[in-house]
Amino acid sequence: MDALKTVKIYPPQFEAARWSMLAAMAVAFGLVCFFLIQPTLSFGQGVLGLIAIIAIFFTINKLLQRVQLSFSLSFMHLQHHSFRGGWALKWKNIAAIGIPQVYRQEGISEPLPWVGIKIKHYDALLEGISLRMVTHIIMTQRALLITAYRRAPSKPSKPLEDMMFDDTPYRGENGILYKGLMAMLANRMRYTRELLGYDIFVSEDLLDRPLEDFVGVTRRYLAAAQE
Repeated sequence: MDALKTVKIYPPQFEAARWSMLAAMAVAFGLVCFFLIQPTLSFGQGVLGLIAIIAIFFTINKLLQRVQLSFSLSFMHLQHHSFRGGWALKWKNIAAIGIPQVYRQEGISEPLPWVGIKIKHYDALLEGISLRMVTHIIMTQRALLITAYRRAPSKPSKPLEDMMFDDTPYRGENGILYKGLMAMLANRMRYTRELLGYDIFVSEDLLDRPLEDFVGVTRRYLAAAQE
């Protein structure tokens, strides 16, 4: 049952960001104390001090927005958190989780620095993801598609340029016709499944643990959901 407790995963930069935040707060506190004990403080100096303090807190706020909770795993779903919007998938809508591999010229497989997620029904992702996150996925996983295409063991079904930004309308199992960026994401998932066996990917840069450990944890949740 312990494995079903909610697990929170932060990006590797979280610890550094936390210490940076504490340092910035200490500097801001020091500035406030300094200005409070200055009886001859001019108006201009006060304004500059206030601007400096506001800038520090603005920096802290931006830092916290970008370095926040990365993933949460509950007994119900796997959820990705981001200032861009994120996404969530119930375990029952996930078919498999693993580390994708490509092949060298010698035919030896080589793991990629990503975790792959194979989705049972694309609608489960498309219905709840933000356009901002869709754009981020399409752009950041472009290099992954290129690598998989060039090192595929057999000839892919389409030329790479046709796969890269294919916005052909996609009709989901729910009957909704997806167009534009949403269709582009659906088509991209079809192509990466053809090349790598998975639909959507998680970069190791978002994880506070090795890829193998993350896969192991998610597979325990996946197995528990299927019992």
